[in-house]
Amino acid sequence: MTAETLSSFLLTALILELTPGPNMAWLALLAATAGRCAGLAAVLGIMLGLAAQAVLAATGVAVLIDRSPVLFDVLHLAGVGYLLYLAAESWRDAGNPAHHLSGGGEDGSTGFRRGLVGNLLNPKAALFFLTVLPGFLPDQADGRAVAILSALYILMATAVHLLIVAAAEIVQTRLADPVVSVWMHRVQALTLLAVALWLL
Repeated sequence: MTAETLSSFLLTALILELTPGPNMAWLALLAATAGRCAGLAAVLGIMLGLAAQAVLAATGVAVLIDRSPVLFDVLHLAGVGYLLYLAAESWRDAGNPAHHLSGGGEDGSTGFRRGLVGNLLNPKAALFFLTVLPGFLPDQADGRAVAILSALYILMATAVHLLIVAAAEIVQTRLADPVVSVWMHRVQALTLLAVALWLL
């Protein structure tokens, strides 16, 4: 792979990761209300979820899902269902006073689990590895080239997520205000609902 190909791939990955999505809103809210440790645990879960998607793509399992409408529909609906579950949970949490205090009603294990499961069932990530990444592979590329691009994408995504956690800490006092927190939960719920409906 040439330097031009790698730079183009990194720019594409950066643009995709900076596109607003459920991970951004959730990470910012989690880090602001539950603290740095919970935010970092969530970033770790997201990173492992993306890594699992990359392994599936590299080993051809994702290609099998892409070629089987039934299997792809199952993955697609599972992702939509999980987003709807998170939307309902966020809306419910808006009415729970515990989620607007220091700690936000969540801990590192919850953040890690939600980050992992959410990205294991993330159709956007699966489609990236199936449709975007192959466009940057040279002719007759081997598994090493796929692994390199996958690792670069995961590193880029993780860097963006770490920046979100850091930025949320800076404005933690404002975001952790109970009134603001309620509205953030509502906005997050509606955002997740909109993304789920769009995916559906």
